[in-house]
Amino acid sequence: MSIGKEEVVHVARLAELAVSEAELQKLADQLSRIVDFVAELNEVPADTSAPPFQAGPAMTPLREDIVSPVPLARGPGSFAPVFIDGFFVVPRLGPMEEE
Repeated sequence: MSIGKEEVVHVARLAELAVSEAELQKLADQLSRIVDFVAELNEVPADTSAPPFQAGPAMTPLREDIVSPVPLARGPGSFAPVFIDGFFVVPRLGPMEEE
């Protein structure tokens, strides 16, 4: 389908756009190319669907979910001055002292 200067003037008038005489042919050519491209899209078969896009491999291997403690470079007893039976022993504060 071809778009002529008359159609460009008509569309410009409807859109209330001021189009100079020098730009009419350039706009007509551009609109014709756009309409031709849209017409090409009508040739794409619409009855088939494309597979969904998936970035990466189709199947990603999963690791086994195993809960285990994280080994420390040093034991927790080396972090505090007093460590008894798996607990950090801290000094009591003034309001917490027994009377």
